[in-house]
This record gives sequence, structure tokens and C-alpha cells, in this order.
Amino acid sequence: MEQLYTTEIIDNGREIVLSYGGPEPREVVLTYQADLPPAMCPQDWDGEEGQTAPRRRSRKGLYIFLLCLVLLAGAVTAAALLPLREARPGKGDPSEDYDFTDYDYGDGEITIAAYPVGGDFRVELSEERTEALTAQEVYARVNPSVVSVVAYMGRGGSVGTGVIMSQDGYIVTNHHVIAGGESCTVILSNGYELEAKVVGWDTDNDLAVLKVEAEGLTAAVFGSSDLLTVGDKVYAIGNPLGLELRGTLTDGIVSAINRDVDVDGITMTLIQTNAALNSGNSGGPLINEYGQVVGINTIKMVSGYDDEATVEGLGFAVPSSTVAHIVNCIISTGEVVPEPVLGVTVIGAATLPDGTTGVLVREVTKGYGGDMAGILPGDVILSVDGEAVDDNTDILRIRRRHQAGDTLVMVIYRDGQRFTVQVPLMAG
Repeated sequence: MEQLYTTEIIDNGREIVLSYGGPEPREVVLTYQADLPPAMCPQDWDGEEGQTAPRRRSRKGLYIFLLCLVLLAGAVTAAALLPLREARPGKGDPSEDYDFTDYDYGDGEITIAAYPVGGDFRVELSEERTEALTAQEVYARVNPSVVSVVAYMGRGGSVGTGVIMSQDGYIVTNHHVIAGGESCTVILSNGYELEAKVVGWDTDNDLAVLKVEAEGLTAAVFGSSDLLTVGDKVYAIGNPLGLELRGTLTDGIVSAINRDVDVDGITMTLIQTNAALNSGNSGGPLINEYGQVVGINTIKMVSGYDDEATVEGLGFAVPSSTVAHIVNCIISTGEVVPEPVLGVTVIGAATLPDGTTGVLVREVTKGYGGDMAGILPGDVILSVDGEAVDDNTDILRIRRRHQAGDTLVMVIYRDGQRFTVQVPLMAG
């Protein structure tokens, strides 16, 4: 979050991008200068004041007129298909300077217009694994589903990234991107700007759901973060340092999974990656090599003092398994309920005398589903819902498909015998 640049057009036809104010303790100033297109440069005119330069009649003018008609027709058609914002809320005079400030995690009351809960859309996690894609293929597939999120706060605001989840306009981003926001604009990859309303948010997991009024948007495919392993190739798309660099692709690997990180007193279990993340990437997708969103980028570790070494390659993302649960709760009821639990603790893979593998049960919590189904420490879980399991992540991945109140069917091995149990899922 993420600041915008301010621009000024001066008399000699040059465009200068002025200042970008970085967060304390030091200031970063970026300067860029480029020639304006000839059509935008002022023309010399020596006539009297108040008069306009005479126009030259030529076929070129006719061609330009016809071209304008074609473009106008296209614009009218596009406007009928997708609402196009002509101006951002509160922008006013384009010469005004807007201070887009990096706000602290979780700060600020959100007063963005609300969108009603109770929608039918739900995030579903794909476990399909096809041939790995190239970086170019990943970008072409996912970038149309990536948006810029601009939250306005009086004369200031923040810029982050978001991911389109449904064709009718449900979008996920970070809570801290819109914290303190009074209104919100979403900019699609094709440049269209749409007013966004907020469906709900969860500060503990730094997630928020927005809704825009549109149809036919390109929705991202969400993959299961439970299938990730350390060393997997991943990509990130976002708006580092603001809108000028939006749509930037970076790559890296999964550095760690299930990493507990303390953020302002809140412990978040995150994916660690060395893909380059900067202010503005917040809320954007972490993507696996199959073009599936497996996380929502949320924070980057940085040094807090000038005399410390620069911290590089320490970015974190909310796992898609967590995103799906939180988002589905927000859309359906507006309230986040704990994920369902089995009440069974496992310690890893176990191999039976016949070579069959399963997961060894270490502990069973009294009063929860595993205890009610009769599972005991020392049992080996061979399958869940008809799927063979080899480690605890398999059980976790299957469990996350369900809600509290559902029942899991497990095949258990004990003392040379195999039997089936029904395990009720309970709210944690």
C-alpha cells in the first residue's frame, strides 16, 4: 500500500513523474521523464490572443473523423457490456496532489458501501495437476484475473492488488488494503475502472471480499495449497509501488509451508516464498506452475533500522485453503466460523506388514469426532472418504472440503483388523 505517483505537464511538452514518498525511516524518490506523443504537444500559433489556429482541410482530417466514429461505436458497445468509471471517487481537479500512504496492518474503520451477504458463489479448490506451464503461459492465464484495488480515504488512500474469484465480480484482497477506506475502485487488467462494495473481512487472516457489478469477468482457478511442497515453483502478479508498475510478474519458489508469523500480535499460518513482493503486491495471487492461485500475498519481511542489512526474499501468502474457508464464510453469512476439526492428532506415515501405508494416530481429543467414532491412539488411518492417505496433509486436504456437521468415512487398521468408522466434524 502503496502510493501513487503525481504527474505534471510543463510547457516544453515533457511529462515529469514527480515524487513517491516511501515509508520511514528513509525516503525513496523515483523520477521518470519521457516525451509526450506528438499529438499531445502544444502547437505554435502566432495569431491574435483569443483566436484559434486555422485548420487545414485534408483527407487526413476525414480519415481521423471516420476513425473517431469507429472508436466511439466501440466505446458505446463496451460501456453496455461493462460499467466504465469516468473518474475515481473524489478525484476532483486532476492537478491535485493525492497522498497515498502506507497504512499499518489492520488500522482504520472501513466505511466503504456494503454489499449484502448470502450470495451463492463459493470458492472451490482444484487438485488437478496437468503439465507445468511456462512463465509466459502462467501470466497469460492469470493476469486477466488480477485487479488493482484503490481505497480512498479523504485526500489519501492505498493501492493494492486483488484476485477475481467469480465471473460476476466477487474479488478477494487483503483487509489492510481497504482498512480505513471510505470508497473503493477496482481497475481491471484491461484498464476498466469499477466501483467496488465490500462484502466483509477478517482481520485475523488479513482477508477481505469485494463485489463489483459486472458479468463475464475472467475468474482465477484456485488450487489446493495443501499440495504445495518446499521447492515448488511459484509466481506472483501485482502492482509493486503502485499503479505505474501494475501487472508485474515475479517468480520464485516455496521456501516454507505452514510458517507461523506474528503480525501485530496475531499469529498467521502462511506460505513463505522468495518471489519478489513489494508494497502494492498486497492482496495479489501467489500462483503455482499450473496456473492456479494457491495463496494471497499479504506481507513482506523488511528490516526496521537503517543500520540493518537489507532483508530480501522473505515474502508470505495466506494459503488458498484458508482463503477458501474465510471467503466462503464471508459470502454466505458475513461471519467467519472456525474450521471443522476431527479431534485426532497424527504423527506421520506408517507401513503395515502387507506394505499398505497409512497415517499413525498419536492422540485423540475427548469429546470430538475421532473420540465419538471410537478411534484410539496407535490406530492407523488408511483412507478418508475413499482416498488413500500417506501423511497428515492428505487428511487435512480432505477435511477442508467439508464443513462442521459433515461426516468423514475412515478406514482404520488396528491389531491386524480393518474396519470403517463415521467421524463427525465439529466446529473448532
